[in-house]
Amino acid sequence: MGLKKALSLGIMTAALGLALIGGGTFAYFSDAVETTSTFAAGTLDLNAEPTTIINLDNIKPGDFGIRTFKLLNKGTLDIEKVILHTNYSVINQVGAPENTDDFGKHIKVSFLTNLDKQEDVIYETTLYDLQSLAPDAVENKWQEWFEERGGLKAGTSDNLIVKFEFVDNDEDQNQFQGDSLQLKWTFEARQGAGAAK
Repeated sequence: MGLKKALSLGIMTAALGLALIGGGTFAYFSDAVETTSTFAAGTLDLNAEPTTIINLDNIKPGDFGIRTFKLLNKGTLDIEKVILHTNYSVINQVGAPENTDDFGKHIKVSFLTNLDKQEDVIYETTLYDLQSLAPDAVENKWQEWFEERGGLKAGTSDNLIVKFEFVDNDEDQNQFQGDSLQLKWTFEARQGAGAAK
């Protein structure tokens, strides 16, 4: 082995030895703390009372029915909107010819009031047109400073009044004799935007 190589090897060995000795004798103070966090999701729990809002038998053009029902937020989160989805089916009288018009076009629905939000008519249209709409059942469109805002806070409820009317259009409506309309309303609760907690 040459002198240069031996000298280089000796310097590297000495440096390694010093590093090991220095590393072994280095001392310092230390401390540690442990933290924990919990993330618990809230719940949306919308209920209606009663779940059968109205049953009208033997109706004729001009007849109507007014009913009150309640939407309740039994969850732990505030509900920002309650979207109403409408679906119905018409059952023709057995043996009668098929209708040339949709019975739902002749049934007018009026959300007369949301007693907890306002006193005016909230919404008024036919069941046929309501199918293509998605109104907010707990919205307060005409909010005054002293009135409740839209939405449904956790643990609260809204009382709604609704009117259904078989509209008399002063025309021949004989095709609807014996028919029945089965209505299904689905109220969809939606949360509000996220917020700092």
